[in-house]
Amino acid sequence: MITEHAPDFADALPDGGALLGLDLGTKTVGTATADAGWRFATAGKTVARGKWGRDRETLALIIAERQVKGVVIGLPRNMDGTEGPRAQAARAYARNCADAFELPVLLWDERWSTKSAEAAMIGQDMSRRKRAAAIDSHAAAVILQGAIDRLAGGVL
Repeated sequence: MITEHAPDFADALPDGGALLGLDLGTKTVGTATADAGWRFATAGKTVARGKWGRDRETLALIIAERQVKGVVIGLPRNMDGTEGPRAQAARAYARNCADAFELPVLLWDERWSTKSAEAAMIGQDMSRRKRAAAIDSHAAAVILQGAIDRLAGGVL
């Protein structure tokens, strides 16, 4: 199941469960995880993006280790709400995840996630080099936190 509607995603996970958040870049995939109670998202690894087979193996390890019950993938819309090639690629990646892991997938609007993550890291006085290495995983945490806030009854 792939959806952009948070309540449908929540219905597919009636008992909650750990969630995996993904920020898809052209060269890397940022990961984040949320606890089973959907209280907080934590930045995970930033992994080099490769062909789907390699990505699938890496994600399968994270899913098994964290006992993930659902996946939240950032959907990169344009500022005017339209979708371009990156959004189409994210939708294809979501289909691959849903098929490979047989988990529900929520596509979450990721506009401003990278800017928000970068601002938070600057606020922590993180060096430019460290920010560059961690930006995708922190953006994944921003994406996932927005989704779990909505799932927990927020108005986002």
